Amino acid sequence: MRQTSELKFNPVKFDSYGINGSAGTKSFDEIFRSALSQNICYCVRNDAKSVNEIAEALGVSPVYVESEVGFLEEYGFLKTQKNKYIANFIISEPTSELLILQDQMYKRAAELFANELYDELVCSGLFDSPDIICNQTDEPVLLTRDNPCTDRNFLLWSLIPYIAAYSGEQLTNDSISFEQVAAIRPDGGHNIVNATVIPEKISLPDDYVYMKNWCGPIWNERNGLVLWQVNSEWSDRDDVSGWQCAADAKRALSLYDSGECSMDDWVWLTERGYVKINGDYDGYFKAVWQIVMLISKDIKMKLLDIGKRIKEKYKSDFEILKEPYAEAVLRSIPAHLKKVKEYELQFVFSSDGWFLLHCIVALLKNGKLKKLTEGQRRASMTVIAPK
Repeated sequence: MRQTSELKFNPVKFDSYGINGSAGTKSFDEIFRSALSQNICYCVRNDAKSVNEIAEALGVSPVYVESEVGFLEEYGFLKTQKNKYIANFIISEPTSELLILQDQMYKRAAELFANELYDELVCSGLFDSPDIICNQTDEPVLLTRDNPCTDRNFLLWSLIPYIAAYSGEQLTNDSISFEQVAAIRPDGGHNIVNATVIPEKISLPDDYVYMKNWCGPIWNERNGLVLWQVNSEWSDRDDVSGWQCAADAKRALSLYDSGECSMDDWVWLTERGYVKINGDYDGYFKAVWQIVMLISKDIKMKLLDIGKRIKEKYKSDFEILKEPYAEAVLRSIPAHLKKVKEYELQFVFSSDGWFLLHCIVALLKNGKLKKLTEGQRRASMTVIAPK
């Protein structure tokens, strides 16, 4: 890691962000709005410093630091310790060794879980259930008769990550609650935030699994229905920020639940990939939802039970895989944020974006999943289900 004294000559830049919880109205670009704000946070990531000490480390006037520190403290990204400031969120600067350990852990877990989940889903007969509805079609919507049901490969692209995230919740050690570690922010957010700094020297194997444009899983509820979604480079959606994903999901769920859409609503749903339409809105008009819909709690539980059984089968294997990784991660976290990271580590192999990414990659690599067509990408990895 860079020494604090080096920041005036060699400043850091946050490469990526992660959020766990509900987003507020301010984006990361508004919070970490300059090199100054990012380097202030990095300067105090491990130890508390005064305004003058921060200014000295960054080579700037304390006047500039003071106003920025006040803003970051107001939004909960810095906190005070005896008239000094320390970062109140996790700033990761992982080593090659830690990233390779993480990659190997997820690869092995995904090989165990995703392959077995795929095989059981395909053999289960559940895809024939009338309670799983998906009208995705690469062809124009037919006005005079029903479109054929979507192909199973598209269904699996949504259901495999959904089941991987939700199944086996009873097996999760949740001794640390979200409320114990999350920050409540003045913009309405209630969350845990992570930022990543890429080390100056890092070497990773060619098969290292990584996707920068990944957002989720995200879920939003309305009237007993949940819209669950992952945005990624595979889904080809324009904005993969957490704030935009959450806002889009809430609007889509509202329109789905009410069943009342204006022409502008249908256009918006179509642009987002949720719906495909044909015809004249004021005449003969037809719209079909492109995403996966689970109509009953019964079908939802049957799907999740498959994942739960597999996670129970490999519970000890997962614990063995996780232990060295968790220990290494916690060694890299400053003492005042260890409980936050311990909370997040409870959900490895659950609602964990890295695990979902590796599950898809494992199945693409062995040919069980096929690449999505251009027409399927925007509707993929999206599920509406009962709560």
